Amino acid sequence: MSNTRQNHRPRPEEHGGAQRPVYQGAPANALPLTASEDRQWATLAHFGGILAFVPSLIIYLVFRDRGPFTAQESKEALNFTLPPSIAALTVWALSFIPEIGGFFAVLNAMIWVYVAVSSVIAGIECNRGRPYRYPLNLRRIQ
Repeated sequence: MSNTRQNHRPRPEEHGGAQRPVYQGAPANALPLTASEDRQWATLAHFGGILAFVPSLIIYLVFRDRGPFTAQESKEALNFTLPPSIAALTVWALSFIPEIGGFFAVLNAMIWVYVAVSSVIAGIECNRGRPYRYPLNLRRIQ
């Protein structure tokens, strides 16, 4: 028997078995966003502020190289939502302290309401195609 025949493993299709599907990977570089998609993802980055900084972080990391408006607005939203999210998490933990926990629970709710209202205002402006700058924003992420 030849050497090539010894190393030959039969394929499923040689024995009448089902053929395996051929999988193809995604292109290495994603296509740029259209103008409407760019505005849509930028708007969602602002509206995501209702859920803290996570949506704007994900949108920034995924779409920053695909659309200039999305990159600018998701970075603005991330810079705005990150500090209050950290503060809200800290205040939430302090709300479990007996005697003074009620104060911290109210403070936590006030932080969330401020971020939610600001995010909705920014999202509406962004959806109209206008860039939005939060009045109180540290802008630490460049």
